[in-house]
Amino acid sequence: MQIIQEYFPDLSEKQNEQFAQLLPLYQDWNSKINVISRKDMEQFYEHHVLHSLGIAKVIEFKPGTKILDVGTGGGFPGIPLAILFPETDFFLADSIGKKIKVVKTVTEAIGLKNVRAEQIRAEEIKEQFDFVVSRAVTELPVFYSWVRNKFRKQSFNDLPNGILYLKGGDLTEELKPFGGKVKTFELKKYFKEEFFETKKVVCLRA
Repeated sequence: MQIIQEYFPDLSEKQNEQFAQLLPLYQDWNSKINVISRKDMEQFYEHHVLHSLGIAKVIEFKPGTKILDVGTGGGFPGIPLAILFPETDFFLADSIGKKIKVVKTVTEAIGLKNVRAEQIRAEEIKEQFDFVVSRAVTELPVFYSWVRNKFRKQSFNDLPNGILYLKGGDLTEELKPFGGKVKTFELKKYFKEEFFETKKVVCLRA
């Protein structure tokens, strides 16, 4: 938890409590089904919670923003972002039912009121959103094809509506098709831990 408080010192008491509750909840679930790789559980707050919150270092969502988290898995990046932005609406989607069960149980246990979760494929979602977030579920051109028609026309946040994608490594080839529509933010500028050395937030305009 200390690592979260170090980088986000202005959390409310309730937010601190919600972040603190995550580890025992995921430890319990991980003992039943493999939500997070076993070795990663030792670095749970750094590799999962703080990594998810990397998006919050490049944009502060305004109240009323609608966000879709595609391929949320056990709830990342959606759940940490929903704790940080209680006035933003999150829809967490995954095609695997047992992962959505984890998401629903965790959000209920920590009292998150701004999260919906559903077992559904991205292509089947009919709603529109300001942003689509995800943690490297596939190559970005493929991901874009799943969600390109899911954006509201009007932007009211500091970044234009679009995709906010957490990914690591050399993305030169992957991002070529998007030209000037894409901007990358290096997470090592915000977080000093070695884990973030090659991690990025990729912002792709709708």
